[in-house]
Amino acid sequence: MAGSTTDNQGMELNERAGLILRALVQSYIHDGQPVGSRTLAKSTDLSLSPASIRNVMSDLEELGFIAAPHTSAGRIPTPRGYRFFVDTLLKMQEAQGAGISDLQKQILVDDTGDARELASSVSSLLSSMTEMAGLVTLPRASHVVLRQVEFLPISNHRVLAILVVNDHEVQNRILHLDREYSESELKRAANYLNKTYAGKELNKVRDLVIEEMRLTQRSMNQLMIDTISIAQQALTIDTPAQEYVMAGEAQLMNFHELSDIDKLKQLFEAFNQKREMLGLLDQSIVADGVKIFIGEESGYQLLGDCSIVTAPYRVDDEIVGVLGVIGPTRMAYERVIPIVDVTAKLVGAALKSAQ
Repeated sequence: MAGSTTDNQGMELNERAGLILRALVQSYIHDGQPVGSRTLAKSTDLSLSPASIRNVMSDLEELGFIAAPHTSAGRIPTPRGYRFFVDTLLKMQEAQGAGISDLQKQILVDDTGDARELASSVSSLLSSMTEMAGLVTLPRASHVVLRQVEFLPISNHRVLAILVVNDHEVQNRILHLDREYSESELKRAANYLNKTYAGKELNKVRDLVIEEMRLTQRSMNQLMIDTISIAQQALTIDTPAQEYVMAGEAQLMNFHELSDIDKLKQLFEAFNQKREMLGLLDQSIVADGVKIFIGEESGYQLLGDCSIVTAPYRVDDEIVGVLGVIGPTRMAYERVIPIVDVTAKLVGAALKSAQ
């Protein structure tokens, strides 16, 4: 419909109401103070009287877009109001300038192959650029290639498997086998696997071994039987729980709506336990681009006064992690969203160049 906008529940606002809501949200984001009709009369181009604006604000309040705090006659946006603002009224700023240039240089400088170091650097940069908390998950290994495997006998039917994967990563695991194996038996098994499967992706090697067992089951010699028995346990991928690095949590204390000591304590405990945040990040990792959780949309009561802006980062079109910014619901979305978006692209490019 011309001259109107519609929220995600199908409810329409006319142009006047949309402009007033936008002005109110922008004013509250900037000042953090409830916004009255006189303030909006001065800041809009509608040439409306305070009385006319009050009538529109009353309608917006009935629709659930704004609310009146107990301490003021002014109004503040609700999570629903912020959502409508972000989805419909927001005029995005282009992410550019010295800050983005510095971010790109820093990511390239710090990209030494250490995933935790890169995540730590980027989370600190996100926090510095937005003056809020930044977080970055450690990139998941999208491709794990077997370079070499060695087996060492221990005791009690146990064998230490040493796997060298990708360029230099070493994984150790203890295998519990059905009998004792001699050093020579283990050496023969390792030699066969290295000769046959080195250079192939680890998740495919185990399938290839099992398929070979199926095809040659009747004619297998003892070496093949031993090798397959060991390989079925050894050639599995370690998939540690997703981790993230957070920086700048203390910056949240600068926002009065988050400065309550008890609220901050609970919030920081949630960050430390990581369960809630990882749940949100799991939702973000399947998103196509930037995802925004506003207040209660996160599903976690402790994050009710916060917004989280996240974006997945990719290597070769495969999502390997998520990064984002946490701040109050009155964050400057038009500035934060492009920063998160471009940072995700830069991190993906840095990881790809390091391959």
